[in-house]
Amino acid sequence: MKNSTDVRTLVVIPCYNEEATIGSVVLKAKGHVDKVLVIDDGSKDDTAKIAKQAGAAVIIHKINKGKGVALKTGFKYAIVNNYDYVVTIDGDGQHNPSEIPTVLGDLMNNGHDITIGVRSGSATEMPNWRKVGKRVLDYTTSFGNGGFVTDSQCGFRAFNRRALEGLTPKLNGNAFSVESEQLIKAHGIGLGVTSKHISCRYKNLENTSTKNPTTHGFSVLSYVIWLVAEKRPLLFIGVPSFILMTIGFLFGIYTLQYYNQTHIFLVPNAILVSIFLTIGALGLFMGLMLNVFPRIVQRVMENDI
Repeated sequence: MKNSTDVRTLVVIPCYNEEATIGSVVLKAKGHVDKVLVIDDGSKDDTAKIAKQAGAAVIIHKINKGKGVALKTGFKYAIVNNYDYVVTIDGDGQHNPSEIPTVLGDLMNNGHDITIGVRSGSATEMPNWRKVGKRVLDYTTSFGNGGFVTDSQCGFRAFNRRALEGLTPKLNGNAFSVESEQLIKAHGIGLGVTSKHISCRYKNLENTSTKNPTTHGFSVLSYVIWLVAEKRPLLFIGVPSFILMTIGFLFGIYTLQYYNQTHIFLVPNAILVSIFLTIGALGLFMGLMLNVFPRIVQRVMENDI
């Protein structure tokens, strides 16, 4: 799907040691957009060389900085060079570049700012253990996204220029948590997000992840929880702290009742009561402060402006 001269489209492919697949991905993507940009994120193999031979523009990070930084480099390139739409796909071959017109066309016609690919159905070769991990991250991301996300970790996405300009300065993550971060930050600045079903390939691929899956999953989950906690401190800090305080009060009541009946003071219970009440009170205070303080700062900045 080549576009008219007044609409410029770009595919951004972040890569790390993808020499086995990047050539075919670039060749297939070239026919659907105006330009393909590969971000070689410190690869030790011939990823950059093969990508150039296939016809892609290449930006090389001398050291591996992470997928989040690679995508941000691509977004900055798109903004500086006045591209109207950007499609991101992975370089390992799991995404089908022939579906770029579907994802990109959906974005151009639906009035939203971001379209994310959803890997589901018989055309998806995702292993069951990946499906479980994906669902956990979907639910966690949804807390900060204002609604349930069907596939928060899919890297096959399309962005319009409004989304690029709004998101790029706000993206801080440097690893694979960037997909969740994009959705959470997009919700925060009022960008419209929709989804489109895509296929996904896992079988017969040498490597679909450059990290241990368990380590990868927990690192993404921890960062997403931090993002959501930062966005909704009362939910992730205040509520657990209130529960701790409630448990402390209940233990305290039981301890006093037991003492009144037996005249035996349960020291271990008293210690637990002190710990629960102290941690709960501090956590609740912190949650309230983190919830209120950013609003105060925002109002001060608005008044200064």
